[in-house]
Amino acid sequence: MPTDTEAEVFTSSIHFDQRLYRHDIEGSIAHAQMLAAQKLISRKEEKAIIGGLKSILADIREGRLRFAPGDEDIHMAIEKELTRRIGDAGGKLHTARSRNDQVSLDMRLYLRDETDQILGLLKNFKSSLVQLAKNEIRTIMPGYTHLQKAQPVLLSHWLLAYWDMIDRDDARLRDCRKRVDVLPLGAAALAGTNLPIDRLRTAGLLNFPAVSENSMDAVSDRDFVAEFIFTAAMIMMHLSRFCEDLILWSSGEFGFVEISDAFTTGSSIMPQKKNPDVAELIRGKTGRVYGHLVALLTILKGLPMSYNRDLQEDKEPLFDTVDTVKGCLQTLTAMSRHLKFNHVRMREEAAKGFSTATDLAEYLVMKGLPFRESHGIVGRLVAYGLRENKTFAEMTLKEFKRFSAAFEADALNCLSVENAVHAKISHGGTAEKMVLKRIANIEGRSDG
Repeated sequence: MPTDTEAEVFTSSIHFDQRLYRHDIEGSIAHAQMLAAQKLISRKEEKAIIGGLKSILADIREGRLRFAPGDEDIHMAIEKELTRRIGDAGGKLHTARSRNDQVSLDMRLYLRDETDQILGLLKNFKSSLVQLAKNEIRTIMPGYTHLQKAQPVLLSHWLLAYWDMIDRDDARLRDCRKRVDVLPLGAAALAGTNLPIDRLRTAGLLNFPAVSENSMDAVSDRDFVAEFIFTAAMIMMHLSRFCEDLILWSSGEFGFVEISDAFTTGSSIMPQKKNPDVAELIRGKTGRVYGHLVALLTILKGLPMSYNRDLQEDKEPLFDTVDTVKGCLQTLTAMSRHLKFNHVRMREEAAKGFSTATDLAEYLVMKGLPFRESHGIVGRLVAYGLRENKTFAEMTLKEFKRFSAAFEADALNCLSVENAVHAKISHGGTAEKMVLKRIANIEGRSDG
């Protein structure tokens, strides 16, 4: 009984997996070379197969060959076209392989290439953060906890905090790539093959440093896809946090940054508006990637060993994740290069809210007082300032001494936000010399 037409359309994946055409052909060429070396096909057949595959590749690239829904999937479509072009030799290409190990190979080849591209985009974004940090090395801003003013810091220090986040993403992605870089071809449907294939030769032709050790795992494993999407979700989370800060800072209430007109839009009704739409979209697309991760984990959680057709549903989440992360990284890198920070406003806000209170407490510690006692003294001093509507800078040394005899004239040095920032010389601190040291360390790394 022929397949129901609606069922045929329902199960077809050619409309989305055709983007794997290059990787499918790359894998097939290597497979044909191995088959010929093992005398499973003749050299004449190998030549015909490789020539036919290369001509199909060229026609797809040039738009001369298009696929129809009836082609089912990219693997069958290419094999059918190959057989049409070169005859029976085309049917020999599928010797010692199944679509199960073939699709896993295609996914790994695709993801390996895309991972390398994303690593390049991460490097570009990290470079833009370092350049901004160098440009803003003397810009002081308020640091926040709980979205409340906490202590003054350098804007460069804030920028390098995001550099560290993205650098961890870079490391995670490089580590993830190692588990992508395993050859599944040769596992066949699930049990391997009786035919005398040479999987190590195929691995060498495709630059895979490792070969899968269990044929059942090889065809059913999508851990590498889930791990990639998890890593992508982490990247997006960090981009979203960066965008959230820019969105807040570009508001009138903050006024810390101006985002270039090239990356904002106006309102359809309010002519005065300048909306940070690009940053908002990146923040919004983060949820999209999270959704893909949950979708894939849900697909995988109940699958019996080994291959199941459910695994066809891994591709659209993966493809959209790749496209989303690449698009967001490219756009945010470009946007970050055109940010204009309001140095005066940031400095003014950094001085507000008794932001040097901790510096005064540490001053008292240096005078020999226990930190808890120092904390209480400065806390009472802050309460006094709130009652009297005075900042630290507006208080006299006599007023300070009312709260502790340990205060001396040099205590007034703690009140400057510049002194407060540059006193933070602990490793990883916000002092200018520490930030410059960190920049030098980053620029001295071989991976940038």
